[in-house]
Amino acid sequence: MTTLKGHWYRGGTSKCWIFGPEDLSGSREHVTDVLVKAFGASDARQLSGVGGGTSTTSKAAVISPFEGEEADINFLFAQVGIGKEAVEYTSNCGNCSAAVGLFALDQGLVEPADDVTRVRIYNENTGAFISTYIPTPAGRLPEQESVAIPGVEDPGYGVDVTFERVDGVSTGALLPTGRPLDSFEQGRFEAHATCIDAGAPACLISAESLGVTGAENLETIRNNLLDSLLTIRSLASVRTGLSDSVETASPAVPKVGVVGGAQDYTTLTGTKVSADEYDISVRMLSMFDAHPAIGITSAVAIARSALVEGSVVNSLLRVKGLEPSSDGFTLRMGTLSGVIETTLRTSPDDGSVSVSLLRSAHHIADAEIFI
Repeated sequence: MTTLKGHWYRGGTSKCWIFGPEDLSGSREHVTDVLVKAFGASDARQLSGVGGGTSTTSKAAVISPFEGEEADINFLFAQVGIGKEAVEYTSNCGNCSAAVGLFALDQGLVEPADDVTRVRIYNENTGAFISTYIPTPAGRLPEQESVAIPGVEDPGYGVDVTFERVDGVSTGALLPTGRPLDSFEQGRFEAHATCIDAGAPACLISAESLGVTGAENLETIRNNLLDSLLTIRSLASVRTGLSDSVETASPAVPKVGVVGGAQDYTTLTGTKVSADEYDISVRMLSMFDAHPAIGITSAVAIARSALVEGSVVNSLLRVKGLEPSSDGFTLRMGTLSGVIETTLRTSPDDGSVSVSLLRSAHHIADAEIFI
């Protein structure tokens, strides 16, 4: 039996185990072997390990020093298998990025500033640069965790997560197919979708083209939409060059979901949301099920697509009279757990686009994991 030291955090609507430079290192094969055993990945319930048994709680972050001046730390994200001995490295998790920022402060990897501390993160999976901004009045974290976000009952430390220079981080092109709109045959429907690579590759499907609204509840998604979305994700993976065939397509990317206009709906916790509280309805998947809120990299892709003329999101916003400007704007997304706000900005230096979201993070525990 060997011992692995780990640090358990909640970031946004996800939970992840974070392993510092002295905890876990080596080749991907070695990291995979350790994580599979530590999480109990072979069991769908992950009973013999520290995994949470769901796609949003079976996550890990492996931290190492960044070699260069552009970032403070290197972050390898790992989506650990549930019921199979496998680990996905094809994507990033924006929610875990918030936790990584807090971890860097907790562990002294970044010195706190007197007001707000910036932690510069390089995501090894996608090549993305992310900055987290954490309030540190008088050079320390606040005494109370007071920031609440949709989908999480308890507050945490506020973490502003900014994805910088988001275009084409995985495929080299903002629009991997070369078009703002693609069509996918799906049963009696012809699904219209935008395949975009911003923050992470994503396939954003017009809800109307699938005969739905985009504001469906969880039961409806699972019963009526899930199979179609899984099929389209595999087809989009091939079309965007992420895989050679639908059989080899990753369950992690492209991120896939439906987008529609705003309308009244009820969240998972029973809270009523009116159409005038947000701009677009979004229902995304997480691996093989509906995401209970939204993955932050998915939110980044959706927000960025608002600036792409002819895209699914851009067409919806133009109908609503919301015109994005080069100075940035806020886009409100209605998700299963409530309304998420994103802010887009363009750099005055090079015109690159960044997307910011407010998350919260909470340090749950430090532990010795017996493998």
